[in-house]
Amino acid sequence: MQEECEVNGPVIRHLGDSALSVEFGDRIDAALVSRVHAFDAALNGLRLAGVVETVPTYRATTVFLDPLTADVGEIEAAVLRLASTKSDARPSGRLWEVPVTYGQGFGMDLEDVAAHAGMTPAELIEAHAGPEYSVAMVGFLPGFSYLLGLDPRLSTPRRPEPRARIPASSVSIGGQQTAIGSLEGPSGWHVIGRTPARPFQPGRVPEFLFEPGDRIRFRPVSAREWPELDRDAVRGALVAERVEG
Repeated sequence: MQEECEVNGPVIRHLGDSALSVEFGDRIDAALVSRVHAFDAALNGLRLAGVVETVPTYRATTVFLDPLTADVGEIEAAVLRLASTKSDARPSGRLWEVPVTYGQGFGMDLEDVAAHAGMTPAELIEAHAGPEYSVAMVGFLPGFSYLLGLDPRLSTPRRPEPRARIPASSVSIGGQQTAIGSLEGPSGWHVIGRTPARPFQPGRVPEFLFEPGDRIRFRPVSAREWPELDRDAVRGALVAERVEG
Protein backbone atom coordinates (compact mmCIF):
# COMPACT_ATOMS: atom_id res chain seq x y z
CA MET A 1 0.00 0.00 0.00
CA GLN A 2 1.35 3.42 -0.98
CA GLU A 3 1.50 5.92 1.89
CA GLU A 4 1.79 9.67 1.60
CA CYS A 5 1.91 12.71 3.81
CA GLU A 6 2.05 16.41 3.02
CA VAL A 7 3.81 19.23 4.87
CA ASN A 8 3.73 22.75 3.40
CA GLY A 9 3.40 21.38 -0.11
CA PRO A 10 5.90 18.49 -0.45
CA VAL A 11 4.44 14.98 -0.53
CA ILE A 12 6.38 11.91 0.64
CA ARG A 13 5.49 8.59 -0.95
CA HIS A 14 6.85 5.28 0.31
CA LEU A 15 8.06 3.14 -2.60
CA GLY A 16 8.15 -0.22 -0.88
CA ASP A 17 10.71 -0.62 1.91
CA SER A 18 13.72 0.72 0.03
CA ALA A 19 12.84 4.17 -1.30
CA LEU A 20 10.97 7.41 -0.62
CA SER A 21 9.77 9.84 -3.27
CA VAL A 22 9.73 13.47 -2.08
CA GLU A 23 7.50 15.35 -4.51
CA PHE A 24 7.33 19.14 -4.81
CA GLY A 25 5.04 19.62 -7.82
CA ASP A 26 3.81 18.21 -11.11
CA ARG A 27 5.20 20.45 -13.84
CA ILE A 28 8.35 21.51 -15.67
CA ASP A 29 9.34 24.79 -14.06
CA ALA A 30 12.74 26.39 -13.36
CA ALA A 31 11.80 27.47 -9.82
CA LEU A 32 10.52 23.98 -9.00
CA VAL A 33 13.70 22.36 -10.34
CA SER A 34 15.78 24.77 -8.26
CA ARG A 35 13.85 23.78 -5.13
CA VAL A 36 14.33 20.07 -5.86
CA HIS A 37 18.07 20.55 -6.42
CA ALA A 38 18.46 22.58 -3.21
CA PHE A 39 16.62 19.91 -1.22
CA ASP A 40 18.70 17.14 -2.78
CA ALA A 41 21.97 18.92 -1.99
CA ALA A 42 20.89 19.61 1.61
CA LEU A 43 19.78 16.00 2.13
CA ASN A 44 23.08 14.64 0.85
CA GLY A 45 24.86 17.03 3.18
CA LEU A 46 23.28 15.29 6.18
CA ARG A 47 24.91 11.93 5.28
CA LEU A 48 22.10 10.00 6.95
CA ALA A 49 22.82 6.37 7.81
CA GLY A 50 20.92 4.01 5.53
CA VAL A 51 20.57 6.46 2.63
CA VAL A 52 22.19 4.76 -0.36
CA GLU A 53 21.57 7.30 -3.11
CA THR A 54 19.33 10.20 -4.12
CA VAL A 55 18.04 10.88 -7.63
CA PRO A 56 16.62 14.36 -8.34
CA THR A 57 14.16 14.92 -11.19
CA TYR A 58 12.16 17.87 -12.51
CA ARG A 59 9.68 17.70 -9.65
CA ALA A 60 10.90 15.24 -7.02
CA THR A 61 13.83 13.49 -5.39
CA THR A 62 13.83 9.74 -4.92
CA VAL A 63 15.71 8.66 -1.80
CA PHE A 64 16.98 5.08 -2.03
CA LEU A 65 17.43 3.25 1.28
CA ASP A 66 19.14 0.16 2.62
CA PRO A 67 16.16 -1.52 4.32
CA LEU A 68 18.47 -3.51 6.61
CA THR A 69 20.21 -0.48 8.13
CA ALA A 70 17.93 2.51 7.52
CA ASP A 71 15.83 3.98 10.31
CA VAL A 72 12.96 4.95 8.04
CA GLY A 73 11.19 7.00 10.70
CA GLU A 74 14.32 9.05 11.40
CA ILE A 75 15.03 9.55 7.70
CA GLU A 76 11.44 10.55 6.97
CA ALA A 77 11.50 13.07 9.83
CA ALA A 78 14.72 14.60 8.46
CA VAL A 79 13.24 14.67 4.97
CA LEU A 80 10.13 16.45 6.22
CA ARG A 81 12.20 19.05 8.08
CA LEU A 82 14.29 19.79 5.01
CA ALA A 83 11.36 19.71 2.58
CA SER A 84 9.36 22.21 4.60
CA THR A 85 12.18 24.73 5.06
CA LYS A 86 14.12 26.85 2.61
CA SER A 87 17.66 25.66 2.00
CA ASP A 88 20.64 27.61 0.68
CA ALA A 89 22.38 24.39 -0.38
CA ARG A 90 22.94 24.05 -4.10
CA PRO A 91 24.52 21.47 -6.42
CA SER A 92 27.95 22.16 -7.90
CA GLY A 93 26.67 24.19 -10.84
CA ARG A 94 29.65 23.46 -13.08
CA LEU A 95 29.62 25.19 -16.47
CA TRP A 96 30.42 23.09 -19.54
CA GLU A 97 31.02 24.14 -23.14
CA VAL A 98 29.78 21.30 -25.32
CA PRO A 99 30.68 21.04 -29.03
CA VAL A 100 27.76 20.20 -31.32
CA THR A 101 27.61 19.55 -35.04
CA TYR A 102 24.18 20.72 -36.16
CA GLY A 103 22.59 19.25 -39.30
CA GLN A 104 25.21 18.19 -41.88
CA GLY A 105 24.17 14.54 -41.56
CA PHE A 106 24.28 14.71 -37.75
CA GLY A 107 20.85 16.28 -37.19
CA MET A 108 18.31 14.69 -39.51
CA ASP A 109 15.42 16.81 -38.19
CA LEU A 110 17.11 20.22 -38.20
CA GLU A 111 15.33 21.54 -41.28
CA ASP A 112 11.92 20.28 -40.13
CA VAL A 113 12.30 21.90 -36.70
CA ALA A 114 13.48 25.13 -38.33
CA ALA A 115 10.44 25.13 -40.63
CA HIS A 116 8.13 24.52 -37.66
CA ALA A 117 9.69 27.51 -35.87
CA GLY A 118 9.50 29.70 -38.97
CA MET A 119 13.29 29.99 -39.12
CA THR A 120 16.10 29.15 -41.46
CA PRO A 121 18.40 26.33 -40.30
CA ALA A 122 21.09 28.91 -39.52
CA GLU A 123 18.66 30.91 -37.38
CA LEU A 124 17.62 27.79 -35.50
CA ILE A 125 21.25 26.88 -34.78
CA GLU A 126 21.88 30.38 -33.45
CA ALA A 127 18.74 30.25 -31.28
CA HIS A 128 19.56 26.81 -29.89
CA ALA A 129 23.25 27.48 -29.24
CA GLY A 130 22.62 30.91 -27.72
CA PRO A 131 21.21 30.21 -24.22
CA GLU A 132 22.94 28.84 -21.16
CA TYR A 133 21.05 25.71 -20.16
CA SER A 134 20.83 23.93 -16.83
CA VAL A 135 20.80 20.16 -16.37
CA ALA A 136 17.42 19.52 -14.75
CA MET A 137 17.78 15.76 -14.43
CA VAL A 138 19.66 12.73 -15.73
CA GLY A 139 17.72 9.62 -16.63
CA PHE A 140 15.87 7.49 -19.21
CA LEU A 141 19.24 6.10 -20.36
CA PRO A 142 22.50 6.32 -18.37
CA GLY A 143 23.80 9.88 -18.73
CA PHE A 144 20.83 11.16 -20.78
CA SER A 145 20.69 14.84 -19.74
CA TYR A 146 17.44 16.83 -19.78
CA LEU A 147 18.07 20.57 -20.12
CA LEU A 148 16.08 23.62 -19.07
CA GLY A 149 16.37 26.90 -20.96
CA LEU A 150 15.13 26.15 -24.48
CA ASP A 151 14.01 29.21 -26.44
CA PRO A 152 10.17 28.89 -26.48
CA ARG A 153 10.19 29.50 -30.23
CA LEU A 154 11.94 26.15 -30.70
CA SER A 155 9.33 24.11 -28.81
CA THR A 156 8.30 21.30 -31.17
CA PRO A 157 5.77 18.49 -30.57
CA ARG A 158 7.29 15.03 -30.40
CA ARG A 159 7.32 12.93 -33.55
CA PRO A 160 4.04 11.09 -34.22
CA GLU A 161 6.04 7.89 -34.74
CA PRO A 162 9.15 7.41 -32.57
CA ARG A 163 12.30 6.07 -34.17
CA ALA A 164 13.54 2.68 -32.98
CA ARG A 165 17.09 4.04 -32.78
CA ILE A 166 18.88 7.36 -32.90
CA PRO A 167 22.67 7.78 -32.64
CA ALA A 168 24.44 8.06 -29.31
CA SER A 169 25.11 11.61 -28.08
CA SER A 170 22.32 13.10 -30.19
CA VAL A 171 21.12 16.61 -29.32
CA SER A 172 17.36 16.73 -29.66
CA ILE A 173 14.18 18.69 -28.98
CA GLY A 174 10.93 17.24 -27.62
CA GLY A 175 8.14 19.65 -26.71
CA GLN A 176 9.56 22.44 -24.55
CA GLN A 177 12.62 20.38 -23.64
CA THR A 178 16.01 19.85 -25.22
CA ALA A 179 18.46 17.13 -24.26
CA ILE A 180 21.88 15.60 -24.78
CA GLY A 181 21.48 11.90 -25.40
CA SER A 182 23.95 9.29 -24.24
CA LEU A 183 23.52 5.83 -25.74
CA GLU A 184 21.97 4.72 -29.00
CA GLY A 185 18.30 4.03 -28.37
CA PRO A 186 14.66 4.76 -29.21
CA SER A 187 13.34 8.32 -29.29
CA GLY A 188 10.33 10.34 -30.33
CA TRP A 189 12.30 13.59 -30.13
CA HIS A 190 13.63 15.61 -33.07
CA VAL A 191 17.37 15.21 -33.63
CA ILE A 192 18.99 18.52 -34.61
CA GLY A 193 22.65 17.66 -34.03
CA ARG A 194 25.16 15.49 -32.27
CA THR A 195 28.03 16.06 -29.86
CA PRO A 196 31.26 14.06 -29.90
CA ALA A 197 31.24 14.29 -26.09
CA ARG A 198 30.10 11.14 -24.28
CA PRO A 199 27.71 11.91 -21.39
CA PHE A 200 28.24 8.30 -20.28
CA GLN A 201 31.39 6.29 -21.00
CA PRO A 202 32.10 3.18 -18.91
CA GLY A 203 35.71 2.97 -17.77
CA ARG A 204 36.36 6.70 -18.15
CA VAL A 205 36.91 8.92 -15.11
CA PRO A 206 34.32 10.25 -14.61
CA GLU A 207 31.95 7.76 -16.23
CA PHE A 208 29.08 10.29 -16.08
CA LEU A 209 29.95 13.69 -17.53
CA PHE A 210 27.02 15.88 -16.45
CA GLU A 211 25.14 16.15 -13.14
CA PRO A 212 21.84 17.80 -12.19
CA GLY A 213 22.52 21.48 -11.53
CA ASP A 214 25.34 21.72 -14.08
CA ARG A 215 25.11 24.40 -16.75
CA ILE A 216 25.60 23.85 -20.47
CA ARG A 217 26.64 26.08 -23.35
CA PHE A 218 26.64 24.66 -26.86
CA ARG A 219 29.47 25.48 -29.28
CA PRO A 220 28.65 24.76 -32.93
CA VAL A 221 31.43 22.87 -34.73
CA SER A 222 31.66 21.85 -38.37
CA ALA A 223 31.44 18.33 -39.75
CA ARG A 224 35.14 18.61 -40.62
CA GLU A 225 36.01 19.02 -36.94
CA TRP A 226 33.95 16.01 -35.86
CA PRO A 227 36.35 13.10 -36.65
CA GLU A 228 39.23 14.45 -34.54
CA LEU A 229 36.96 15.31 -31.61
CA ASP A 230 35.31 11.89 -31.85
CA ARG A 231 38.70 10.13 -31.82
CA ASP A 232 39.67 12.10 -28.72
CA ALA A 233 36.42 11.05 -27.03
CA VAL A 234 36.99 7.39 -27.91
CA ARG A 235 40.39 7.62 -26.19
CA GLY A 236 38.68 8.90 -23.03
CA ALA A 237 38.97 12.67 -23.42
CA LEU A 238 35.97 14.59 -22.11
CA VAL A 239 35.87 16.80 -25.25
CA ALA A 240 33.35 19.04 -23.47
CA GLU A 241 35.31 21.81 -21.75
CA ARG A 242 34.68 22.53 -18.08
CA VAL A 243 34.67 26.33 -17.99
CA GLU A 244 33.65 26.92 -14.36
CA GLY A 245 33.19 24.93 -11.17
